[in-house]
Amino acid sequence: MRISGRTKMCIIIGDPVAHSLSPAMHNAGYKALDIDDQFVFTAATVKNKDLKDAIKGVRAMGVRGLTCTIPHKIRIMKYLDEIDETAKRIGAVNTVVNINGKLKGYNTDWLGVVNPLKKLGKLEGKKAAVIGAGGAAHAMVYGLLKEGVQVTIYNRTVKKALNLIESLKIINGSQVSFVSSMDLSHVEGVADCDIILNATNLGMGEYKSKTPVPKKFIQKHHIVFDAVYAPYETKFLKEAKEKGAKIIHGTEMLLHQGLVQFELYTGKKAPEDVMRKVLHKI
Repeated sequence: MRISGRTKMCIIIGDPVAHSLSPAMHNAGYKALDIDDQFVFTAATVKNKDLKDAIKGVRAMGVRGLTCTIPHKIRIMKYLDEIDETAKRIGAVNTVVNINGKLKGYNTDWLGVVNPLKKLGKLEGKKAAVIGAGGAAHAMVYGLLKEGVQVTIYNRTVKKALNLIESLKIINGSQVSFVSSMDLSHVEGVADCDIILNATNLGMGEYKSKTPVPKKFIQKHHIVFDAVYAPYETKFLKEAKEKGAKIIHGTEMLLHQGLVQFELYTGKKAPEDVMRKVLHKI
């Protein structure tokens, strides 16, 4: 890398964030396009209580791009100057671009969900179960509804899921139904769905041994998509594979949302093959 005083900084913030593959993916893209003297991508752990100060730092230091992961995708919105219409509708931001001191929020996560799924066939008319109701779930549900998928949301906290439903209610005429219990006791309903998506942090870090859906409810006809990408193959995906289901690794969501993000930060088309290859090497 050829970092100098003129190099623009891009940062991913979250808690945790040490596992993030975004720096490796974006920096590989910069190098491939010979712009690694113009951009560098790094990471910073930011606690919830420090988010406001972190945004002040982004402004003060002229950070070009800010990527947001768990748990900041919703709370960050109140600290921005402008929010893209799609991100407003989703109710979550994962990408912030600093345009001459003005911070504008976007959401590219929904494309990270829809694009990999569309490679497996038509989505319209399918039924999907989304586990969780945080920022990633907002993007998942939005993308699925745009494609004409009927969505059921399973979440521990009723209020969060109801807020999600209220913000997305009907897109393209698709209805959102809702099932919730503190212990997800109704999660057996996923058996009737075509697609199961995990939008929680179950499967990563201290929850590495956990899975959002018991193996007995996963069927061969399912497509199972996990937003968690570290570890590469979560317990959820391993058990789905054992049941004969088609699986989509979290690295696919990371890649496809990152391709759009890359272009927002640099103004250049992202080198998809290079960025995919680095994710599979790690």
